[in-house]
Amino acid sequence: MPTFTSYDGTELAYHLKGEGPPLVVLPGGPMRASAYLGDLGGLSTHRRLVLLDLRGTGASATPADPATYRCDRLVDDVEALRVHLGPAEMDLLAHSAGGSLAMLYAARYPARIRRLALVTAIPWALGMPVTDEDRLAAAVLRKDEPWFEEAFPAFAASLDGTGGYDPVFAPFFYGRWDETAAAHDARGDEEFNDAAGAAYGSAGAYDPPATREALGRLDRPVLVLAGEVDNAPRPALARRAADVFPHAELVVQPGAGHYPWLDDPEWFVRRIGTFLGAPVRYLTSRTPS
Repeated sequence: MPTFTSYDGTELAYHLKGEGPPLVVLPGGPMRASAYLGDLGGLSTHRRLVLLDLRGTGASATPADPATYRCDRLVDDVEALRVHLGPAEMDLLAHSAGGSLAMLYAARYPARIRRLALVTAIPWALGMPVTDEDRLAAAVLRKDEPWFEEAFPAFAASLDGTGGYDPVFAPFFYGRWDETAAAHDARGDEEFNDAAGAAYGSAGAYDPPATREALGRLDRPVLVLAGEVDNAPRPALARRAADVFPHAELVVQPGAGHYPWLDDPEWFVRRIGTFLGAPVRYLTSRTPS
């Protein structure tokens, strides 16, 4: 397992899967070890995945300063990884909460982005939070599922503050609730750093107007992939996020939830692979330094 030393001396780990041109992958959670991503449904057959364990998660070390768990501070870790890997620019894929980290990175280091894929990315960095109404509306789409009657009251209670997290509503985050999804969900307790996750979006992490302005000038191809039945973000919110970028495409994966590579691996790999394999030309003239 390779490691590198970040800007403040924290030793960070990353995992390599597959062969081909490298694809740097940022996990969500926030602050969940990258193991939950697996090989992204077989995407490793097309690209060499570079799966970063964010500081304090997975095999990466715990930093001396817990304030460095904040999303904007983690941008420096992503840049340190790029420097360690060597390329002047890179293809970057981010999932869920990791999407805000990828957006902040692209806003600060636009010349380092070759392509950017945002998978069911929650656009906190753009000042676009997921609302309880969004979550409930998405949940109702699952009313014909056999587990809905038991799960929905617990899910609604968690949103209105009368209840907390209950494993019974985990199916709402998967387009297909089966043994694979249940096992994936069960690993969460071991993969999350809850304290780090609480700091991820703490005060000062985001400056949405500045980020939207910077990303409005990003001259690289962007793919925003939403799940049809995902509740965070719903496709309409993903569309609003995609509209920030001048060269973005929104795709909605049919029947998919928050982890689309589990719901239909072939569809996911085909669509992401098509985006990553397309020729890239500079949309404006620039030379990475």
